[in-house]
Amino acid sequence: MQLRIEAHTLPGRDCAPGPGFPGAGGIEVAVQRKDRPTELLAPQSGDAPTARWAFDCTFTPEGELRGPYVQNRLGGRFVYLSWIGRQPQEQSARMFRRAKLMLAQVPPEILAEARQRGALVGRLGLTDAKGHPVCGRVVPPAIEWTAAEPA
Repeated sequence: MQLRIEAHTLPGRDCAPGPGFPGAGGIEVAVQRKDRPTELLAPQSGDAPTARWAFDCTFTPEGELRGPYVQNRLGGRFVYLSWIGRQPQEQSARMFRRAKLMLAQVPPEILAEARQRGALVGRLGLTDAKGHPVCGRVVPPAIEWTAAEPA
């Protein structure tokens, strides 16, 4: 099965500092490989109008998703979107935030339909209410999960 992430409303290449955020420049976002934080799938510019990633997954006999980009920690399976950029005092880029797309929150009927049709699609905006890159746990309604045909 294919897992596809379709993002919109990216925060831009540069974000000013704010409460709890030191600011960042040269921002990009990518899907992080399982247990390998430096291996990123298709980094997208923070000022792109949209961003999209697609990768293959399999189901365990218990019906859980697995794959090279599906993480599994306490609290369930998820996909990390990693934000890369430079904070004002830094010379080189590094990961400074992550958003955790919680697969455990996909409604069971949508997961079953996705398994039948061949693709699970998550659609979300990537800018938070403060104008910064989205981070933390992302669950509905901040992400909309649907079933679709593979791209």
